[in-house]
Amino acid sequence: MIPTEITLHQKTKTLEIAFDDGAHYTLPAEFLRVYSPSAEVRGHGKGQETLQVGKRNVGISEVEPVGQYALKIGFDDGHDTGLYSWEYLHELGQYQDAMWHDYLTKLEAAGASRDK
Repeated sequence: MIPTEITLHQKTKTLEIAFDDGAHYTLPAEFLRVYSPSAEVRGHGKGQETLQVGKRNVGISEVEPVGQYALKIGFDDGHDTGLYSWEYLHELGQYQDAMWHDYLTKLEAAGASRDK
């Protein structure tokens, strides 16, 4: 699947993306940030993930294509590593609700917050 349209909405801090399979997703910056595919967030293997906290107000400062397969997203908290492949962006959109629920559950279990 390949994106047919990618729109960054600065005001609402969302990335809107439509794919050639008809799928259309609106992904919040905070969601994209906490599920960054970077090693800093995901670690280098299962169980090495770093729970991202205090990202409620994060915004997207830049979006740039990488070849014909991914986006590099820069966030206004300085994070800009990790490439979001088309496949990963589609997966984030498809499973957004379940992934967000999982994230909130992990935050609560850690006694952490989206605010700090």
